[in-house]
Amino acid sequence: MYNDRKALEILEAQTLTSYGIRSGDTRGRIHDDHEPAYRTPFQRDRDRIVHAEAFRKLEYKTQVFVNDEGDYYRTRLTHTLEVAQIGRTLARALGVNEDLVEAICLAHDLGHPPFGHSGEAVLNALMADHGGFNHNQQSYRVVTELERRYPNWPGLNLTLETLEGIAKHETEYDVTGDLPFDPALRGSLEAQIANIADELAYNAHDLDDGLQAGLLQPEALEELEIWRILCDRLNWSGCILSEIDRHRFIRELIGIQVGNVLAEATRRLETLRPQSPLDVQKHDQDVIAHSEEQRRLNRALKDFLYDKMYYHWRVTRMKHRAEHFVRHLFESYVSEPRQLPNEYRNAIPERGLHRVVADYIASMTDRSALLEYRRLFDPMTRP
Repeated sequence: MYNDRKALEILEAQTLTSYGIRSGDTRGRIHDDHEPAYRTPFQRDRDRIVHAEAFRKLEYKTQVFVNDEGDYYRTRLTHTLEVAQIGRTLARALGVNEDLVEAICLAHDLGHPPFGHSGEAVLNALMADHGGFNHNQQSYRVVTELERRYPNWPGLNLTLETLEGIAKHETEYDVTGDLPFDPALRGSLEAQIANIADELAYNAHDLDDGLQAGLLQPEALEELEIWRILCDRLNWSGCILSEIDRHRFIRELIGIQVGNVLAEATRRLETLRPQSPLDVQKHDQDVIAHSEEQRRLNRALKDFLYDKMYYHWRVTRMKHRAEHFVRHLFESYVSEPRQLPNEYRNAIPERGLHRVVADYIASMTDRSALLEYRRLFDPMTRP
């Protein structure tokens, strides 16, 4: 005896809040598809994302540090898993759909090109006259068009709720693209959780990587009020931060922020009193947010990371190297499209040359882009 899909949907109806999205109420998929007997539609979405080629490639795509800088630093894959873990924690505490939150979190970076935001920035500049490049839009295209795993349709054929969460993914680092969902509606509460989980993980884990790499020093962090709060809470002082203490600081920082989101979201929900998921989407501001005080502390941390880490000479050097690789790959493929693999070259009549080249480069990992660069430009490397 096991819980079949119907039993799981009944359990959701009994345990989720009125504004949590029940999988039994899904608006369905773009293409007709049967649902399995033992998984809800959102569980199936999650599984399809995890099995996607684009998801596996996240293991070798840059977060901040290029893949060859070392084994400790976050990659797009480990960042994505950490976002999903924080998202599930928030969803469970707030009584909304964990599986939908997890699916959105796991898919939010599928369209990221190699070399992180540097790779995205140069691709966007190169595509300026051809529609630009936005990794949010690319993630949506990956799951609706570019992944090829089924005989009867392109993409992964995810539910409309998951697709809308991907389309409306937005943080300070990510901008919502022009995608086919009502722009007058905010993301669902589950989508808002994925948004804040992404930003929360980004700040905490970039701080962790910066300390591990030696780009940031504890004495420099003392100018930040959030750092001083952490020092007080952990009863820590000094100039040398041990590995164990660094882990303690990052755990405490995440804990503070998760607690703050839960408190602020509860306050806003008690004021709004939504009776349905649509009530949340129609509201004039996000329900899932930090308090004003926490936003102020986070703003100072973000500004510090931009100044001291993202523009540190070591990271800047990596960024310029990445921009060089992506630009030269792009220009080489555009000048001679016959260098592209057959599956991409065959798509040129439908998508256009520049978009196909951008799709091909965006699909690469850091190391495959570096290898491709050597094949094209290093006479000592076999093509």
